Amino acid sequence: MDLHVPAEERAFREEVRAFLDTHLTADIRSAGRLATSVFADPERAMAWQKILHAKGWVAPHWPKQYGGTGWNVSQRAIFAEELIRAEAPPLIPMSLLMCGPMLIGCGTEEQKAYYLPRILSGEDFWCQGYSEPGAGSDLASLQTFAESDGDDYVINGTKIWTTYAMYANRMFALVRTRREGKPQAGITFLLIDMDTPGIKIDPIVGLDEVPEQCQVFFDNVRVPKKNRIGAENEGWTVAKYLLMFERGGAEYGPGLRVQMEKVKQIAAQQKTPAGNLMQDELFSSKVAQAEIDILALEFTENRIKSALGAGKDPGALSSMTKILGTELQQKITELAIEAAGTAALIWQPAAIVPGSDIEPVGPEYALPAMAKYLNTRATSIYGGSNEVQRGIIAKLVLGL
Repeated sequence: MDLHVPAEERAFREEVRAFLDTHLTADIRSAGRLATSVFADPERAMAWQKILHAKGWVAPHWPKQYGGTGWNVSQRAIFAEELIRAEAPPLIPMSLLMCGPMLIGCGTEEQKAYYLPRILSGEDFWCQGYSEPGAGSDLASLQTFAESDGDDYVINGTKIWTTYAMYANRMFALVRTRREGKPQAGITFLLIDMDTPGIKIDPIVGLDEVPEQCQVFFDNVRVPKKNRIGAENEGWTVAKYLLMFERGGAEYGPGLRVQMEKVKQIAAQQKTPAGNLMQDELFSSKVAQAEIDILALEFTENRIKSALGAGKDPGALSSMTKILGTELQQKITELAIEAAGTAALIWQPAAIVPGSDIEPVGPEYALPAMAKYLNTRATSIYGGSNEVQRGIIAKLVLGL
């Protein structure tokens, strides 16, 4: 096997590194270093998005005609890897990784012309209105109802686990427009202005003491029918298309590999009777198995990107990468806790707020370790629980 890295890829990596060295400010970098989930501090994440937008690098996975970069698979992987290595904050995924691709695939020309430039620039900050108190993984049981009234829908109901709804100015949401018949056949996909009268937002504080999630209430909220994606009662098809990007559109592999490198660096600093923790047979075997799993995941992600690039539906592969990616995230945070040792037990959430002047107790590398561990317990639940993803694979691949 030829493992030689082409000169053009080496040159591209150097170009990316030079750009990050110049444009990734200390303030923005701190937000990435201290991020405890897939969501960074919104203020700094949006500032970083504007910098990337000015460079034309904000949406590598979008088609070039809509503002994408035109990079190949290797370039996109290099870019993702270097962003994480440089500790850049993750961009808000609901806008760029979910709503944008959905509009490109399902929106009208008018909707694409209006919303896509605003997503790229960061003028619009989107949240996702899917789950409800009684409809999570069983999303088709949602009850938030939109009644037709002339040129508008009037919405009543509630959504929950709506990430960053308190910052968003727009929401893409699933609502019920017909109660009889098959549940999936009575759902409509709408784009909602969050400034519309009748919307109330209650933040939810997580185990890591971060108010990342929200519950959103709708009381006679009027939404123009022109904000509908697809036909009335056929929103389930749009939702499934978007979920393909939520579950399999993100690249887990490059980021997981960089995170493993950091775990190994921490472990190498921990003294043990054998020398350091990386020389411990049990710990090093855990690291080796995680690295094997990451490599396997990267190959699968490349198959998905190849399918999408050819205009094909990757099908159950999206469910597979969602399972593998999120469970590897959990495994790596567990290894990080093990590597950091007792330093990871020091609970100081105020010190991980970007811009905080609180002096951390213990080594800086251990500061976000426990909060990340707690936050990643949810990764196998959101975006469709991993149990549901296994059911999809059983049905589509195994025919069960």
